[in-house]
Amino acid sequence: MGLIDLHCHLLPGVDDGSKDLDMSLGMARVAVQQGISHIVLTPHHMDGTYVNHKADVLAKTTAFQTALEAAEIPLTVFAGQEVHLTGDLMKALDADDILFLDANEHYLLLELPHSGVPAYTREMIFALQTRGIVPVIAHPERNHGFQTDPDKLYDFMQMGCLTQLTASSYVGVFGDSVEKLTAKIINAGMGVTFASDAHNFKGRRFLMADAFAKLADQAGAETAARFKNNAKAIINGDDIALPSFKRLSAVKKKRRFWLF
Repeated sequence: MGLIDLHCHLLPGVDDGSKDLDMSLGMARVAVQQGISHIVLTPHHMDGTYVNHKADVLAKTTAFQTALEAAEIPLTVFAGQEVHLTGDLMKALDADDILFLDANEHYLLLELPHSGVPAYTREMIFALQTRGIVPVIAHPERNHGFQTDPDKLYDFMQMGCLTQLTASSYVGVFGDSVEKLTAKIINAGMGVTFASDAHNFKGRRFLMADAFAKLADQAGAETAARFKNNAKAIINGDDIALPSFKRLSAVKKKRRFWLF
């Protein structure tokens, strides 16, 4: 088994990701080149722009898997959603219109508004947890609320949330500040797994191999293996044992010394 990508906008023509089947197949070939063997297809759902109902995503994922096999691309895909934090989330759960990262409906890929962390986030997370759902917070390093006050992420981790960091964030695609925050989250022990969040061929693309190579170099092979194993545990619906983690404000900067 290769890398598992838990967040990807590869499903054709459903959101701001791949525009058509040809583009999706081309992106799938790049994913395989990056060492990815399994992908959860996670189109935006209930984000104010896109609505991708569960039944539609299931049908389109089946059709796309057939297209992958016809094109002889060795990639296995699963139906999922990038579920936006909204007051209608619990209603959507009751209506059976939500897809999870695993068949056991244990792990939910949860996207917070990019502009910040809403006041009702803690209440919503608690409501999800009472149903046995573990929120996996999508790309926290790119959320303005966590960027302004990174210790908010610690509070959600303390509640039992997990984090999905974006591979391209870690290698600098979104700028120096996002790259540094991603590294701080990892150094604080709050990084759980990488995903591509790939949308296209440029910019928001597949950089999983690059991110894991950097992670092994910067944080060690054990951390890189943990990130890979956590993705496998999530897609299988298995429990994850997190190492100890600390507030980002407690992460000390590495001292640099002049060499003569």
